[in-house]
Amino acid sequence: MTIDVIDLRNFYSQRLGAVARRLINRGIQRHWPQADGLRVAGLGYPTPYLGLFREDAERCIALMPAAQGVLKWPTARPTLSTLVDEFALPLADAAIDRILLVHALEISDDPEGLLREVWRVLAPSGRMMAIIPNRRGVWTRTDNTPFGHGRPYSRSQITQLLRQTWFTPTAWGEALFVPPFQGGWVLRSAMAWERMSAAVSSPFAGVHIVEASKQVYRAIPAHRERTRLIPSMPPVLLPTPTRRDDRPAAG
Repeated sequence: MTIDVIDLRNFYSQRLGAVARRLINRGIQRHWPQADGLRVAGLGYPTPYLGLFREDAERCIALMPAAQGVLKWPTARPTLSTLVDEFALPLADAAIDRILLVHALEISDDPEGLLREVWRVLAPSGRMMAIIPNRRGVWTRTDNTPFGHGRPYSRSQITQLLRQTWFTPTAWGEALFVPPFQGGWVLRSAMAWERMSAAVSSPFAGVHIVEASKQVYRAIPAHRERTRLIPSMPPVLLPTPTRRDDRPAAG
């Protein structure tokens, strides 16, 4: 189920969305503290998080799927966002060093096809990071946030999906332990919720934050040719040719 870009913008303009952005940004920075001189792209609705890299990266672009829609980003600067076909990105092979997926995998009709396209445009030494709703989390059980739409994943399901699409998970994190309530006291204590839940390794985070590397030399299954069996032929006795000297004399 695709979420409209207007609904996503409205969520992040609310107080709950601002808290979610701050907590997820904290998890992203833990794995990617900087992107100096790198080519960075976000796929899905990544604009609330690409601000971490826009100033330092060589280039930073937002790729928004056609089914979702596109918004101008950044608002007061030259546009760095574009509408794309998520299965045919307008990028050359190995063109990007860092790719951030937000509101992408869980609402894609073909997550494997999407990740294979990400694999194509990612540089051999590049990294991909995905923000994916946790199927155990409270955020996936309410419709008042974008994380409650689409298909949530467990960690084992994410690992299997990445390996099927030629990625290797390299780092894990979680965010959004705080309940998705608009109440002021809950949001004011959001950072305390995050620290306490992370300390006890709570499995009920709202999202997984997974970093993965590209398998440049992926395994290709070998197909053994079927051995062709040649039936054995029984020996055949042929008549011995008569030599001229062995012929009976005439008359």
